[in-house]
Amino acid sequence: MQDSFDVTTIIFLALAVFVIWRLRSVLGQKTGAERSPFRPVERNRTEPPTGRTDGRSDGDNVVRLPGADRGQAAAAAVAPVRDWRGIAEPGSPVASGLEQVLQLEPGFDPRAFVEGSKKAYEAIVLAFNKGDRKTLRTLLSREVAEGFERAITEREQRKETAETTFVSIDKAEIVAVDVKNRVAQVTVRFLSNLITATRDAEGKVVDGSAEAVVEVPDVWTFARTMGSRDPNWQLVATEAGS
Repeated sequence: MQDSFDVTTIIFLALAVFVIWRLRSVLGQKTGAERSPFRPVERNRTEPPTGRTDGRSDGDNVVRLPGADRGQAAAAAVAPVRDWRGIAEPGSPVASGLEQVLQLEPGFDPRAFVEGSKKAYEAIVLAFNKGDRKTLRTLLSREVAEGFERAITEREQRKETAETTFVSIDKAEIVAVDVKNRVAQVTVRFLSNLITATRDAEGKVVDGSAEAVVEVPDVWTFARTMGSRDPNWQLVATEAGS
């Protein structure tokens, strides 16, 4: 009986060691906060998103945030619930900004916006790393798209390729809300864990790591004209995260 117990214990220990080794080989080792590799263009979020006053770029490129409802105009007749728990501290600048947004568009749901922004963030990062210009043009404002495309072109000229694996998005929080001339700019700070590496023409890693999990902060600003029938938001600026 004792021999059987010892053999079983040894088998389970061996399995545990194997599983840990496989996770380590797939996810690598987590490091501290890193500079984001996904900031081809930076612009202060307080600048106007475009040269137009309606909050759109001349190219009419927008970010579609999952969770945005085309029936928001109809929802405007429903009295909003001012519950900022987990979104903003009462009386804070963010809460005041959200109040302004809700005055213009009572159907706006900040929680759905945050969840949608996480999906948009991941989609944009992956498209950038794949060099998918077509997808980027449909997700970004013209100015931001041009910056991303320049970075992709420079990478291609160096004959480099980029690889990214999302492990998790640990945080997405609204850190600023500005409203001017019915155009709302909502800034979201992301904190993600991912594996990212850039390889040269021979496949050698020249930046990042193909194994290590890094914690990456990013601050992105989305803009939209409140009350418009179009529920889409434009990504209008990226900033250094901390």
